[in-house]
Amino acid sequence: MSRIVYVLNGPNLNLLGKRQPHIYGHETLADVERDCLALAKDLKLEIRFHQSNREYEIIDWIHAAREEAGGIVINPAAFTHTSVAILDALNACDFPIFEVHISNVHRRESFRHHSYVSLRADGVIAGLGTQGYGLALQRLARLIDDKKS
Repeated sequence: MSRIVYVLNGPNLNLLGKRQPHIYGHETLADVERDCLALAKDLKLEIRFHQSNREYEIIDWIHAAREEAGGIVINPAAFTHTSVAILDALNACDFPIFEVHISNVHRRESFRHHSYVSLRADGVIAGLGTQGYGLALQRLARLIDDKKS
């Protein structure tokens, strides 16, 4: 199984650290990428890190991951609650997928309690801040290693 992992980030995460820091914290998306790349090196994973405010770009990256990756870590942000198209793209993947949310979506507005992505995700991490990305990468690395054994 490939050791390439796509880390995909949805709308407004480009504003991480600036937008609602009382909810999302002060770390930027560049900080998250740096931390993911450092951890990936230790885990012997290769990261493809992307962010978009456009649903179709996220879908295109999921399609690309199908051809070369061993898994996806996705923070779909607001698309979590609205995108059947992203769910359909993820359903076409035959590797592990982990959904990550920086905030605890279950302590927020009721519309945030539903996730289309969770219908496909092998695991969901919410409310652990940006550390959730690292936990998802660790689990994904373990699954890739287990599959190779």
